[in-house]
Amino acid sequence: MRTTIQIDDDLLARAKVHAARTGRTLTALIEDALRAALAQGRASRHRERIELPVFGSGGLLPGVDLDDSAALLDVMEKERASS
Repeated sequence: MRTTIQIDDDLLARAKVHAARTGRTLTALIEDALRAALAQGRASRHRERIELPVFGSGGLLPGVDLDDSAALLDVMEKERASS
């Protein structure tokens, strides 16, 4: 498929030199680089799960919504005031 892309002039010049030095076309070099970038993104999704330590009684207080920062701040301030 034919397409047009914008590439920085210095990067394009370096890519052309590298392609010539390795005996490949510029198209082949760009295709290989794009395949490698896409494969790297796919590999990074399969990260090892990390267990974080939990301190205290463990778990959230009833009614705490971590997605609601204002409500979370209210709960934290109430806890601080009662201490």
